[in-house]
Amino acid sequence: MRGSRLKHVQLITDGACSGNPGKGGWACILRFGEYKREIFGCAPHTTNNRMEITAAIEGLKRLKESCSVEIITDSEYLKNGITQWITAWKRNGWKSAGKKPVKNQDLWMALEQLTTTHRTQWSWTKGHASHEDNNRCDELATRAAREQISSEPESAKLLC
Repeated sequence: MRGSRLKHVQLITDGACSGNPGKGGWACILRFGEYKREIFGCAPHTTNNRMEITAAIEGLKRLKESCSVEIITDSEYLKNGITQWITAWKRNGWKSAGKKPVKNQDLWMALEQLTTTHRTQWSWTKGHASHEDNNRCDELATRAAREQISSEPESAKLLC
């Protein structure tokens, strides 16, 4: 993170699953000044928690340089996992407090690696409430799960 003036970006995320496990979808919105980008994708057999983490990963992957990133999520699992629990998981050889393997370790490792590139601040918002971008992410993630579609490549009609 060179320089003292990092661009400030908001990353709003959400995940959805039809059945748990089942067909999943994730979505995120990136905001920088007046710029807004909506991104979404899917998985044919997954869990809601995997989709929540994937939304954050996919959003961070789109940033081309180190930024100050405010990540807004309605998932306490995602927020607490990356800001609190991950330290103990790593110290305990990726075992939970109950001595079982940490679920979604592959995604936690990928997310942690991406956060080292940026200065991140994690915020929780109540889902299905008054946060307009979180509601939009929920709508996109639910649609992606149901229809198994992705925003990339440009024709969002391709199956995952």
